[in-house]
Amino acid sequence: MPQQSILLTGGAGYIGSHTFVALREAGLEPVILDNFANSHPAVLDRLHKLTGKPPLLEKGDVLDTPWVESVLKRHAPAGVVHFAGLKAVGESVAQPLRYYRQNVAGALSLAEAIQNASNGTPPALVFSSTATVYGDPDNVPVREDAPLRPSSPYAQTKLDVENMLLAAQVAQPAWRVGILRYFNPVGAHPSGLIGEDPSGIPNNLMPFVSQVAVGLRPHLSVFGNDYPTRDGTGVRDYIHVQDLALGHVAALKALLGGNQGFTLNLGSGRGSSVLEIVDAFGKACGKPVPYQVVARRPGDVAEYYADPSKANEVLGWQTRLGIEEMCADSWRWQSRNPRGYAG
Repeated sequence: MPQQSILLTGGAGYIGSHTFVALREAGLEPVILDNFANSHPAVLDRLHKLTGKPPLLEKGDVLDTPWVESVLKRHAPAGVVHFAGLKAVGESVAQPLRYYRQNVAGALSLAEAIQNASNGTPPALVFSSTATVYGDPDNVPVREDAPLRPSSPYAQTKLDVENMLLAAQVAQPAWRVGILRYFNPVGAHPSGLIGEDPSGIPNNLMPFVSQVAVGLRPHLSVFGNDYPTRDGTGVRDYIHVQDLALGHVAALKALLGGNQGFTLNLGSGRGSSVLEIVDAFGKACGKPVPYQVVARRPGDVAEYYADPSKANEVLGWQTRLGIEEMCADSWRWQSRNPRGYAG
């Protein structure tokens, strides 16, 4: 039988590229749709090395609905994973209209293309959402039925897309929609060939720590050490990108196997503090990571980690890799690619 194809919008990005490898290892044929606005074409050669054959690429913009429709008709994918979007909370506050266009209008364009291209049976759709839709949670660990309080345009756009896809499913029950709310993806492929390559100053802890360790930045700023946590620094749920990629494979298999839809947290269920990450990274790279404690950032919460039990129940999925592997793989990627895919 021919391999089932899976369309990955934003498939050349950080999570998309790791999911590409996981899908090929699972016997599926991923097709990358990307305009390289927030990714690097060099990832294609790396994916070729990792999987033994060149990736299938459709270069273009998800906002171009007729073109996306033509891509869907050419490849007739069994499933679509929608990664393409902008993801920086602070940037979304400064540029909200850009985030609504890319995230909400982009998802709408994709959904319309799917509807136009399908003959009554649209492909299974997995949407890359975020745990930031919960805002400041009342309790931890955070369950899927926790109140939804998005506190940034970025988080709001993700929730808007969730609601749009669920409404489409109500109107057309043939739609199969899996919504995955990520906590904090970190790490890299153990080969060191692909990893996170943020443009400009990193917005997240692990790539910033990596750049400090490799000498690109002088020190890490730790935003507050007076939180009511075990060492005073913020606690977050970190998930290895390899585990996250396998979560997407499991989600697709569930939808293709007859599940009509779900909304699930993907996280480890364990919280790690900023200083615990700094310490673990120092062990991984063999030297202390310099840091300075500065004032808290407005809006940061003390503790934030997932209850991932529903993902285990629905998908049979759980994380396998811990902080040590996350730091070791991040350091292997960063030390071999000090300036990311550009060198």
